[in-house]
Amino acid sequence: MSWIQALIVSIIEGITEFLPISSTGHMIIASSVMGIEKNGFTKLFEIAIQLGAILSVVVLYWKKFFDFSKWQFYIKLIIAVIPALVLGKLFSDKIDLLLESPITVAVSFLLGGIVLVFIDKLFKAPTITDEKDISNKNGFIVGIWQCIAMIPGISRSAASIIGGMQQKLTRGVAAEFSFFLAVPTMAAATGYKMLKTYSENPEILQNRHNLVTLGIGNIIAFLVALLAIKFFISYLTKYGFKLFGYYRIALGLIIILILATGHSLQM
Repeated sequence: MSWIQALIVSIIEGITEFLPISSTGHMIIASSVMGIEKNGFTKLFEIAIQLGAILSVVVLYWKKFFDFSKWQFYIKLIIAVIPALVLGKLFSDKIDLLLESPITVAVSFLLGGIVLVFIDKLFKAPTITDEKDISNKNGFIVGIWQCIAMIPGISRSAASIIGGMQQKLTRGVAAEFSFFLAVPTMAAATGYKMLKTYSENPEILQNRHNLVTLGIGNIIAFLVALLAIKFFISYLTKYGFKLFGYYRIALGLIIILILATGHSLQM
């Protein structure tokens, strides 16, 4: 992976992590187009730089994350992240295999897009308009919804926001809770992947070039994500999911058509 390739993938991660269009799916497609080899480091990179994007949530909502007097907030996040921790551990190897499949991403884009086009009509009359009114049960169910995004292309953001709306959260509150939940989820995913990589291929994390690339990737993803979060909350509250749905459908169809005609995504 060259510096330019790492920069492009990091920018894509920062833009797409909080939009309901799947950051992992876009990184897989971008890697295929640029001809980035799927090896131990590139797989680690695509997961680890998500932590940089997620840390932007901590910065933007720092008062929420560091108000230790409201311990119920932390309990909700712990309960909500449990399904992802359990299923992520059980299906880690299968998830790694899916990360190499552009066709899986394309189909997920298409099906997820169809859902987003109609989702605003399914969940009406929300009753939870503030994070403090989210119960532990609500949080746990949202955490189960989040696990659907273990399939590349589904979008963790979309799955958890839809889960929140299904639990009667407003779009804005569901989006913010999705952001909060991303912090322990992606911190755990990054930590697990780093430990697994170090135990199986320690030379990957002993390579100075790899460490610098990871560091720069996280910084770029962090900075870009700061802007993306503000845009998404504003847009989602006003207009909903439909535009994102159409985008996913169009991109999914294009990728499927390219692959079906026997062509490669690589430029």
